[in-house]
Amino acid sequence: MSGKSNSDTDYKKLTDEELIKKFQNGDIDAYNEIVFRFKDKIVNFLYRYTGSREESEDIAQDTFLKIYTSKHLYREIGKFSTWLYTIAINFARTSIRKKKKYNSFSISRFGEEDEKDYDLPSNVIAPDDDVNASTESYYIQRAIDALSDKLKQVIILRDIQELDYDEIATITDLPLGTVKSRINRGRECLKEMLEHIYKSNKK
Repeated sequence: MSGKSNSDTDYKKLTDEELIKKFQNGDIDAYNEIVFRFKDKIVNFLYRYTGSREESEDIAQDTFLKIYTSKHLYREIGKFSTWLYTIAINFARTSIRKKKKYNSFSISRFGEEDEKDYDLPSNVIAPDDDVNASTESYYIQRAIDALSDKLKQVIILRDIQELDYDEIATITDLPLGTVKSRINRGRECLKEMLEHIYKSNKK
């Protein structure tokens, strides 16, 4: 990937929107800063969404390639991060549909807004032979994997990526009230599933 650069610019001080504007004008260093700034967040989000480290890396690569080839499609009418996450989610949905693996749980109870009493680790730990299957991170990932797609995506965006409700509504193309109710429902689902997982592993 080639393009012009400006060594006099302090890219770290630029906003996301300033970076994409510079990249649209051909500044490749601005694109590199975008990748540096968002890669770990996007991989983390995609890992939680797909449950696969390898798949999350592949989809993240596709996402940033899409940003590179379609930079002209971004319009300065919304946050750049919203556009980025929308692209990532669309790729993830396509990947999941191809695998045709869906797990869902249903629950009728709703939790209180912004009161989550399950713990989510800040780091990403992939369950493998070197990781003890009884770790909290592994349990949580198992529970997230079992959520329906519509609950999973809003839970990850809110409770792991810490996006605000309005941004999630834009990314998912859902009414704000629907976003909030799905987050509440997802949290209740996770609580119930984690309780079940913990009890099962204590037997």
